Amino acid sequence: MPNQVGRTGALLVLGFVLSLAVSAPVSAQEAVAIVVYPGVEVDDLSFAELRNIFLAEQQFWPDRSRITLLVRAPQARERDVVLNQIYQMDEDRYRRYWIAKMFRAEVPSGPKIVFSSDMTRDLVTVIPGSIAFMPASEVGPLLKVIRIDGRLPSDDGYRLR
Repeated sequence: MPNQVGRTGALLVLGFVLSLAVSAPVSAQEAVAIVVYPGVEVDDLSFAELRNIFLAEQQFWPDRSRITLLVRAPQARERDVVLNQIYQMDEDRYRRYWIAKMFRAEVPSGPKIVFSSDMTRDLVTVIPGSIAFMPASEVGPLLKVIRIDGRLPSDDGYRLR
């Protein structure tokens, strides 16, 4: 009987700890910043415009330069945020979406895959027209952060968390 009580107590403590971890508020998660090539003449996008860019429904900036999408490889938390919030797709649907888009020749190519925040920083600063996403805490001084619906990643109400 004492072993049963000990195991039950341990399970209750474990369950409580797990419930705390699962119920952490979304706002406690780090924001995902949208960054662009420094020469892009856009400072603010509506969430709908951002979605159109990432879905390749809009493929050119207002100055008619081509948009180049840089997307983190699977397994990055910020990719999950972008798939859920912007694309509103899971990984499988996202892959099928881009395969179909390229098969129908609606885009010249799919998004360029980046494997780290360092790679994102390096490529966004040298590829004209590029747009990417990364943890807000990892944005470097050479990157231009875009406001989404007038909000920066540090602002209350910012959608990409």
